[in-house]
Amino acid sequence: MELTSTYWNNCYAEGSTGWDLKEVSPPIKAYLDQLENKDLKILIPGGGYSHEAQYCWEEGFKNVYVVDFSQLALENLKQRVPDFPSSQLIQEDFFKFDGQFDVIIEQTFFCALQPDLRPAYVAHMRTLFKPKGKLVGLLFNFPLTEKGPPYGGSVAEYENLFSKHFDIQKMETSYNSVAARADKELFVKMVKKQTN
Repeated sequence: MELTSTYWNNCYAEGSTGWDLKEVSPPIKAYLDQLENKDLKILIPGGGYSHEAQYCWEEGFKNVYVVDFSQLALENLKQRVPDFPSSQLIQEDFFKFDGQFDVIIEQTFFCALQPDLRPAYVAHMRTLFKPKGKLVGLLFNFPLTEKGPPYGGSVAEYENLFSKHFDIQKMETSYNSVAARADKELFVKMVKKQTN
């Protein structure tokens, strides 16, 4: 199955959005709540309905961007938050997207990608950061199978994938996940490695 923009638009049109929590994910909310610099440039890739972007915006982070394959998902966010700038809602393939960000929030995007795209995700992700940029969010912690999305993974796999380009500061079972995801999510915080 090819996970194209048509596939994702159909999911939203049919209401097949089981991954959507209908609220900001508690671990990500807790992270955002401790940030003091409201001028940070934040990206949420594969953001979908992006309750995280809505929360950022409402909390005063006005430099937040969402990139998603699905125009329907972005339109949903715009309807919920009419003053969210359309120029910061970008319908594009993540792998073709370009920009420089202080923080990138990972929330159910990585797990939605076909597993063979994971090395490309990591390689492209590192190009999107300002110096000392942080990748923060959640990765699923259950066995990787061909059945998905969502696709799972393990600490060992993630460390192997990310450690070449990122200093992994935190990768641990999330203590404050929603009940349906308890013990199935890893909270991660990684900093882009500096190149010489």
